[in-house]
Amino acid sequence: MPRLSEVIAELDALWPPERAEGWDAVGTVCGDPGAEIDRVLFAVDPVERIAEEARTLGAQLIVTHHPLYLRGTTTVAATTFKGRVVHGLIKHDIALHVAHTNADTADPGVSDALAAALDLRITGPLVPDAGGRRGLGRICELDHPETLREFAARAAARLPATAQGIRLAGDPDAVVRRVAVSGGSGDSLFDAVRASGVDAFLTADLRHHPASEAVQHSPLGLVDAAHWATEWPWCEQAAGQLEAISDRHGWGLRVHVSKQVTDPWTTHHSSGAPN
Repeated sequence: MPRLSEVIAELDALWPPERAEGWDAVGTVCGDPGAEIDRVLFAVDPVERIAEEARTLGAQLIVTHHPLYLRGTTTVAATTFKGRVVHGLIKHDIALHVAHTNADTADPGVSDALAAALDLRITGPLVPDAGGRRGLGRICELDHPETLREFAARAAARLPATAQGIRLAGDPDAVVRRVAVSGGSGDSLFDAVRASGVDAFLTADLRHHPASEAVQHSPLGLVDAAHWATEWPWCEQAAGQLEAISDRHGWGLRVHVSKQVTDPWTTHHSSGAPN
């Protein structure tokens, strides 16, 4: 069995920590570098339910996309939510490793996995990376034109189910041939999306004013999915990458992807008075 330090070295080669944004908090949160690893769990969020799943599986390592401590802390007391997670992980000898914005811009990265989930053909990055890799977001083409309504339905069918589902802004009957996709929060990318000339933009967490401006001043169609749903496909992609590494080294790692929906929203009710 490999040691944690050996597995982390391979993960850092996939998603170099130095490629993370300066505000980000990536890398190993807890874990003994000398501990032996034979089972790994991938998930989007480092929440208690995921830690419990790892304990049930007997996993010694959790790899998540979202950081546990993004803005720093002065305590890991078990009286806090995040402190309880850390205490539970250490108590059960489970390591936690995070790949966040360094996984967003990787090749392949989070948006590659999102495009693959929708069976889109990638033609290039949305925001090219000066370092020579793909960069942030992806520009994609559909094999056959379809309406914005049909494209939104494709996203609803291919992405994991959430309470939010899929929201659409723009003309539902507009023809879509080229799309931009970006896993996670994407409304900071509208300038790049408009400059790319795509017909639609699939992302998450679109705010009222940027979305309103986008559809008022251009024919761009918007497809807004739950944040968790747009990033979950990366877990399967990343798990496949680690399995390939394990096979190459003869490690025999057992790699799992959590199917738990850790999106914070649990129910959805349409607004408006009953007819």
